[in-house]
Amino acid sequence: MQPFEYANPSTLQEALALLGSRWGEADVLAGGTDQISLMKEFLHTPKRVVNIKGIKELGGIHHSSQGLRIGATVTFDELASNQAAHSEYPSLVQAVMGISSPQMRNMGTVGGDLCQRPRCWYFRRGFGLLAMQNGKSLVPSGDNRYHAIFGGGPAYFVSPSSLGPALVSLGAKVKLVSASGSRTVAVEKFFVAPQNESSRETALLPNEILTEIEIPLARGIKNATYEVRQKEALDWPLAAASVALSMKGNVVSKSWVVLGHVAPTPWPATAASQALDGNPLNDETIAKAAEAAVAGAQPLSENGYKVQLTRVAVKRALLEASAKA
Repeated sequence: MQPFEYANPSTLQEALALLGSRWGEADVLAGGTDQISLMKEFLHTPKRVVNIKGIKELGGIHHSSQGLRIGATVTFDELASNQAAHSEYPSLVQAVMGISSPQMRNMGTVGGDLCQRPRCWYFRRGFGLLAMQNGKSLVPSGDNRYHAIFGGGPAYFVSPSSLGPALVSLGAKVKLVSASGSRTVAVEKFFVAPQNESSRETALLPNEILTEIEIPLARGIKNATYEVRQKEALDWPLAAASVALSMKGNVVSKSWVVLGHVAPTPWPATAASQALDGNPLNDETIAKAAEAAVAGAQPLSENGYKVQLTRVAVKRALLEASAKA
């Protein structure tokens, strides 16, 4: 690991003053479940590491008439044990509980989950974010078992965020703060599919800290997450789906279906939502929505199996949500 300066600020303003204007000058440390690995692998070589774990204003979960506010340093365990999350936002809790490692749930933070870097093995082995060599991506003709089936390049990695699909389906926003001010960004816009190696996969700037997640009230919104894994222990999903349904009786008045781990960003399955909206939530409608969710999929040479897994994830998430209808 390359030597670095370590800073332990106690306030947000102190932390912001320690950040740089360019990537590589300073990195933020929260749970550290990804940051430490990046530094050990020399993928990140910051001159300074800014620890934000001791900043109290970045913690806490608050439920109000406006919705749910989750501080960036809230751990997965804290979120999973929150009563408001259980009763109103089960899709979030289901996504958290899919992280089967107690160590990861105890240390990992919600802000870190959104800001973590891709788990693509080309990126992790130093081939860059787009895995380019001689002007051509290595992924389509290489080992692409766990890569994207949506998006069509040039980025073929999949977004590793566990919470991203559920937050997008719930219409959540994140607050990004710099020394000069703050801005609020929809989670759907926070994730970005980079077009070149100098880009990043989120809207976060090097001088900003993600401070909180804001989720609108979801009373009356049936929501659920379903993930498909190859193995339960210490593994990322092969495909996932988060759904949120506004119901009028047994009829879906408005739906949101968002796929996970199949594209460089959480992927809104608009065709699936169109198949649901205005129709009764029954087996036939669910089957049509699951089929519509994979329309336009572009599997690579070794990941065609993800198409079927995505159908299954959508169907199971909708069945879970319908059980609450």
